[in-house]
Amino acid sequence: MKLTFEEGIFAVKFARSIIESHLSGYELVVNDYPSKFNEKRGAFVTLHTYPDHDLRGCIGIPEPIMPLIEALREAAISSALSDPRFPPVTLEEMGNIVVEVSILTPPQLIKVSHPREYLEKIKIGRDGLIIEYGVYRGLLLPQVPVEWGWDVEEYLANLCLKAGLPPDVWLDERVKIYKFEAQIFEEVEPRGNVVEKTHAYE
Repeated sequence: MKLTFEEGIFAVKFARSIIESHLSGYELVVNDYPSKFNEKRGAFVTLHTYPDHDLRGCIGIPEPIMPLIEALREAAISSALSDPRFPPVTLEEMGNIVVEVSILTPPQLIKVSHPREYLEKIKIGRDGLIIEYGVYRGLLLPQVPVEWGWDVEEYLANLCLKAGLPPDVWLDERVKIYKFEAQIFEEVEPRGNVVEKTHAYE
């Protein structure tokens, strides 16, 4: 079930509050929140520098295995402190960071008779992707190929690279690729207004 715009605003403000309270040395307890946040949903929290919009952290829970409120809490703290690509975020930095929240639909296996069919079945801007190949797994959110200007083949190649695999592994018939959609809400500026991001894909 989709979030309303007001619920999206809450999700972003909640994620920021969780990060800033954690970095301040205490755990924020929020008991008053929309009932929809009790539903099990996947969620990612992405941090970007402001105004450059460089990635500063991105961690999430891809599968709907816990209530959304808990997925957001875990993703928020992890994006700030546990992204292995970056040093931990400091409280002082949060004044120069914009918070983005992605609420995911459950991943669905893309069924193909030949890997080349992925090129027809994946829509840039709509579909986030997960690749599985043996012990390797990688995920890219649907906004990523839009931001980088990739076509579907480039998207698949970078998905493979994200999983630590060669860029053409998606052509191997043993690979499994799942797609999901996301509602994306982001601050316009640090602690500022929140907008819902949409990407045209028709």
